[in-house]
Amino acid sequence: MSSPRDPSSSEQPEQARPAASHEAADESLEKVVARTTDNGVVWLTLDRPQSLGALTADQRERLIGLLADASVDPAVRAVVLTGRGRGFCAGADLRGAPGTGAERVAGDVARTLERGAQRLIAAVLDCEKPVIAAVNGVAAGLGCHLALACDLVLAAEEATFVEVFVRRGLVPDGGGAYLLPRLVGPQRAKELMFFGDSLTAADAGRLGLVNRVVPGRELAETARAWAERLASGPTRALALTKRLVNASLDTDRTAALGAEAWAQEINMTTRDAREGVTSFAERRSPAFEGR
Repeated sequence: MSSPRDPSSSEQPEQARPAASHEAADESLEKVVARTTDNGVVWLTLDRPQSLGALTADQRERLIGLLADASVDPAVRAVVLTGRGRGFCAGADLRGAPGTGAERVAGDVARTLERGAQRLIAAVLDCEKPVIAAVNGVAAGLGCHLALACDLVLAAEEATFVEVFVRRGLVPDGGGAYLLPRLVGPQRAKELMFFGDSLTAADAGRLGLVNRVVPGRELAETARAWAERLASGPTRALALTKRLVNASLDTDRTAALGAEAWAQEINMTTRDAREGVTSFAERRSPAFEGR
């Protein structure tokens, strides 16, 4: 990890910097949060390169909806979340947000977070399909947490991860104080959040925040290979495994083992479980259907 340095350094990315004036004012939601499908894999692309992928409230809501749709659609068996240009997601687009002098009603900020950023992170964590983050560039603030909430994280060599909140005098939100200690431990999490330094992809990999770092030109192809491998797997078993692992961090041994037993009970009713056992007995490769 890099040593602490001045958060105002110009070489470090800023969260949700206002978009350049030449950016189209009539961006359509379908374009800036694009959805494509390929071989059972849904690709969700944050296509706002001028804003480094910063999300407006409407764009955030579309992303939440697309993740929910992918979760329940039996034709979808894996999800890839990525960006275009130099940014993966620079956090929330703060244009038009109330300034520090604006009058607030008690509870407004908490409600905004609960209904917005926290719902987005929950949509990733609760998606019943495996979600891969293919981090192509800057992942700052909420964008950093969006990547870390994914089940697997691939990063281009030029990607960076930034806990930018301290630079604004803010508390980390969007699930950061929940996610980071579980990934790197409390002391490392505090270091990242207290200093707000830009973390390189290589350092993120060494800390265990990233599964694999690849050259930028190989990011999409690596994500495709991983996603298609997941999409050919036993989808319901993967969903139950994801739920077990996520829940294990917040429960005791007795509850975890009980959940495991019932997950296996439920899973054994699926076609894929029967196919897995049959193919083993017949000494052949399984052909999973995702059902």
